[in-house]
Amino acid sequence: MTPSFPTFDTAEIAEEAAERAGIEFRAGYALRSARRSIELLSIEWGNRGLNLWTIEETPVALQQGVWEYPLPDDTIDLIEYTLRNIYLPTDEPRDFPLARYSIDEYTAIPDKQAQGRPTAIHIKRRIPPSFLLWKVPDADYAQYQLVYSRLRRMASVGAGGTGSPDLPFRFLPAMIAGVAYYMALKSPDPNAFGRVPMLKAAYEEAYTLAGDEDRDRASVKWRPWDYSVIP
Repeated sequence: MTPSFPTFDTAEIAEEAAERAGIEFRAGYALRSARRSIELLSIEWGNRGLNLWTIEETPVALQQGVWEYPLPDDTIDLIEYTLRNIYLPTDEPRDFPLARYSIDEYTAIPDKQAQGRPTAIHIKRRIPPSFLLWKVPDADYAQYQLVYSRLRRMASVGAGGTGSPDLPFRFLPAMIAGVAYYMALKSPDPNAFGRVPMLKAAYEEAYTLAGDEDRDRASVKWRPWDYSVIP
């Protein structure tokens, strides 16, 4: 039997945050205020760094002569991208890494429509977002896939604010602390506003604790460089 773990919905987050901020909890207003704060926090967290639970891997079929491909509207950025050959005789995919070009590097390419095996990608972080490939897939590479891992925006809790935030349970204390800080920051109550420094410090501590736990635990090994091998 799979155990069931309770979580917090938006109303419970609003109530807990209001208690921490010293604000009288009036269900209608407090819920709307908390919902707005959750939405703003989700945007802030997207700017802070990698939220591992919002990383999604997506394959995109390439087409001959097509150099620009759309990305989902909620894409913040791409963090990994490879060209994958899925049509080998052994049926074992083979990946080719792509270099990421800045806007200056991409602009400096003299023939942007040159066809061949794509070796570089340029990500256009606009509205709506997309990515550009160079070289442009030719007939030999049109059957390949571009497999990318994207960082998406956290899903909205909805206009009614009755759902639960799109985050793992270990980030709930940081979310509640952040909502309490945001609610106190905009409260007309001087007592609540006086708690802003304390609530901000508690929020930063809770987010740092959760963020450190959410890091990638792949091991990295360093060794001294042997200068004697330099010709």
